[in-house]
Amino acid sequence: MAKLYFRYGAMSSSKTAQAIMVKYNYGERGQKALLAKPAVDIRDGARIVRSRCGLTDECILFDDIPWNDVHDHVYDCIIVDEAQFLTKPQVERLVHIVDDMGIPVICYGLRTDFQGNLFEGSQWLLAWADSIEEVKTVCWCGHKAICNARVYNGK
Repeated sequence: MAKLYFRYGAMSSSKTAQAIMVKYNYGERGQKALLAKPAVDIRDGARIVRSRCGLTDECILFDDIPWNDVHDHVYDCIIVDEAQFLTKPQVERLVHIVDDMGIPVICYGLRTDFQGNLFEGSQWLLAWADSIEEVKTVCWCGHKAICNARVYNGK
């Protein structure tokens, strides 16, 4: 049975690296995984995901996903990076892919912004995901990282 997974963590917790590795593992097994991200994430380019540890892979923008291929079961898995930027209708579409088409979807993203407010995509993934997992990392202070910081002009 397919599931909708939401794997969230603070910044620098290796979410993107894990997304890239999951796609690689599907390929190693002769399966096809689609790596996507919301169009608002242009930090590394429109069709690139790049982890802070240096892993890079090509991706497709969420709105450019070839939905006919998804419906035809061309993909064995859909992986979404920066899922916090998804909209409620986009998350609903992922729920449909899992529940009605039997294709697993694995989403990686932040849970909240630097003020502790839920992102729209994260809110609905937390509400509807079949599996919710925290990707843990260490804070600069040495304890578990539990929040994000906004840095502007180096401050």
